[in-house]
Amino acid sequence: LCSKGAALGETLSLDDRLLHPEIDGQRVTWDAALDSVAQRFQQVIAEHGPDAVAFYVSGQLLTEDYYVANKLMKGFIGSGNIDTNSRLCMSSAVAGYKATLGADAPPACYEDIHRTACLFIAGSNTAYAHPVLFRRIEEARAANPDLKLIVADPRRTDTAAAADLHLALLPGTDVALFNGMLHVLVWEGLIAPGFIRDHTRGFAALKEAVREYTPRTVSGICGVPEADIVLAAKWFGSSPATLSLYCQGLNQSIHGTAKNTALINLHLATGQIGKPGAGPLSLTGQANAMGGRETGTMATLLPGHRNLNDFADRAEVARFWGIDRLPEPPGKTALELFEAAARGEIKALWIACTNPAQSLPNQALVRAALERVDLVVLQEAWGTTETAAYADVLLPAATWPEKSGTMTNSERCISRIQAALPPPGEARADWEIVADFARRYGRLCGKPAEALFPYRNSEQIFDEFRELTRGRDLDITGLSYAMLEREGPQQWPFPEGAQGGAARLYRDGVFATPDGRARFVASPYQATAEEPDADYPLRLNTGRLRDQWHGMSRTGQVAKLYGHAPEPLLDMNPHDMACRNLADGDLVNIASRRGKMVLKARAVAESHPGQVFVPMHWGAAFVSGHGANGLTTSARDAESLQPELKHAAVAVEKIELPWRLTVLRAGNAAGYLLAVRPLLERFPFASATLFGQGRPLLVFQAAAASPLEESALRELDRLLEMDDTAAFAYSDARRGISKRICVREGKLEAVRLGGDTAAGEWLKGLMAEGQPVEALGRWLLSPGGVLPDGATKPGRVVCNCLNVSDIAIREALESGQDVPGIQESLKCGTQCGSCLPEIRRMAESARLPA
Repeated sequence: LCSKGAALGETLSLDDRLLHPEIDGQRVTWDAALDSVAQRFQQVIAEHGPDAVAFYVSGQLLTEDYYVANKLMKGFIGSGNIDTNSRLCMSSAVAGYKATLGADAPPACYEDIHRTACLFIAGSNTAYAHPVLFRRIEEARAANPDLKLIVADPRRTDTAAAADLHLALLPGTDVALFNGMLHVLVWEGLIAPGFIRDHTRGFAALKEAVREYTPRTVSGICGVPEADIVLAAKWFGSSPATLSLYCQGLNQSIHGTAKNTALINLHLATGQIGKPGAGPLSLTGQANAMGGRETGTMATLLPGHRNLNDFADRAEVARFWGIDRLPEPPGKTALELFEAAARGEIKALWIACTNPAQSLPNQALVRAALERVDLVVLQEAWGTTETAAYADVLLPAATWPEKSGTMTNSERCISRIQAALPPPGEARADWEIVADFARRYGRLCGKPAEALFPYRNSEQIFDEFRELTRGRDLDITGLSYAMLEREGPQQWPFPEGAQGGAARLYRDGVFATPDGRARFVASPYQATAEEPDADYPLRLNTGRLRDQWHGMSRTGQVAKLYGHAPEPLLDMNPHDMACRNLADGDLVNIASRRGKMVLKARAVAESHPGQVFVPMHWGAAFVSGHGANGLTTSARDAESLQPELKHAAVAVEKIELPWRLTVLRAGNAAGYLLAVRPLLERFPFASATLFGQGRPLLVFQAAAASPLEESALRELDRLLEMDDTAAFAYSDARRGISKRICVREGKLEAVRLGGDTAAGEWLKGLMAEGQPVEALGRWLLSPGGVLPDGATKPGRVVCNCLNVSDIAIREALESGQDVPGIQESLKCGTQCGSCLPEIRRMAESARLPA
């Protein structure tokens, strides 16, 4: 398990779980909730037609949940308006596979990591985003020191730092890089003429298209040295086996499909596909993004990798479901749904297991859409997400540890999921909620739904879906719950009668196209949706933190998962900061054409000049404003319709907010995190996070142009239960300083520092460790602004599993220990291993001359 999975047990508190159905904030029964929703849907459809309603679902649903929701929308309501948040992460990979190989089927597998001789990672900080898979990479390199690792990424991430060759290309220039590598492969004679002749089409046109992509030309576009482009191509083409891993850096772009096809071109041109250790393997962004693709739960698809715009596919599924016909035009995809809602075209919107008020780009538009929709139904485990504030009806859903079903991972491997816990309160499985609604809606419309939704358990759903894969490229008719429970996870295709699944596809060189030949796709390089200009001169890149997940509705409850990244920051190159007269910790206003946010700036040498970085996790639940996606653009790929979430043009300016506030509160830290959320919008800058392991704390920080009024400070004290008459207080209105200290049994319970926050970091460590404070009482209430003798700030946590800080690791390195020695003495890196890349990087830095 990675650090996120290892902390799962610490997210089981029910404090912010949605436990009962609610309508307009009032608890109701399931009957009342679903009857009301059914009536509202029936009224909307009767008046405006089926395309006036929509479903927006999630790659974190189980496959069975996906299938029932899709069947309801397309097979019963009669609209294609159902899409998934996988549109935000995987749709360009889908389009790329279909355009070149003929089917949405990743051809390689995880075992290939151990069989490859050259590993090419593009647009993925695998060490953070897929840490368990990165452990495999480290094991493979240890077993084979000759294995070459190439990483193409604008930032020098932990993944890039581990590479033999880091191609630090400018954001969005991947197509130029891949075309340039193909130019070198052709020039150096490293292509596979026999494979091209026997198994592909379109190479002549592609060869002509990449003629002008010389190393010098590509270097000018990408900012990568010519020699590195040539070396990367030679390693890729001369290797006995080359495997590519890629993720959002390729997919989240207005040219995401072109980036995918340009990379796959390299594999087809060199014959690096269909054999052990070789092939293009896309990494999914969510646990079951593949399941939604398999069940056709996207606006353009049908189950079994069928297409909604194909007459034969529609007729086949309609016959199987026993209905007259399926809707003919494809439905609206994710962003199209919300744009239509903002125009008033969507009257009822059902959202399941996702948080669009945090995760979609262009948050101003998304929130305007949610405000305008007449009926928003939110089927969710947590009633505290940003989207929950817009919901008219809340339906409590079980999370995956409380459900039964299946999931499919990046290598086409289906796992059986069994409930470890009963659903809390009145929460129900997602498929069960949807099927119950379908029956109620059917009775209102005079269209009995019992025959379409007869399910008593998830196994019946799996068995039905399985039949729709018969004879298809993803045939799983040889699988069953019993078989998966007996034999463990299995890869598809696994047709009836097979002895096992297929680890690799296209081993015979026959592809899923009408003539069995793969297609080369020639794509010219084109600029990103927003290029820097005089008004917005910097390139914003977004990405993931190591220990947080998506919108943090779950991981954000666990204090120790903030240890590695304690607060939201903007990473900038030191040169860019110097040009703007910025120092570490200064507040900056980050503005795009769609919105703005205020964060502290941090100098990071790994960020290239002209580029800044903000983690995608920070939304309105944790920072003032709309978060990172208040800045991003809704421009999208013309084929996959996936938005360019990775990149936007921004301006960064220092902002003067001289009055600072820091509040630390022990106790029910996760509960206090919810309590202060309404305060975030009252400040130009504010953040609310957690800290610590044994004794978790709320950490609330804010800044304003002038001190808060005493009445506002008293309200804050009341919210955080700091208004105890036994608390100690100090106030100097002339200097804008106000402090409040609560001590219980000799330990700090709560601290509010207004106007003088210099001691905040030190006190944070003191409180989290539960150290006694008898000798500090007088100092705590002094106006000083200077730390007492011997006071030190807590180090940044590198190993979350064992709470080992960067200070402890540096001290061990200074004492002469190497990485194995540090693992032995401090035990860091011996549990989930997520911290190992950083420990190795610290060790390498310690060896470099000053």
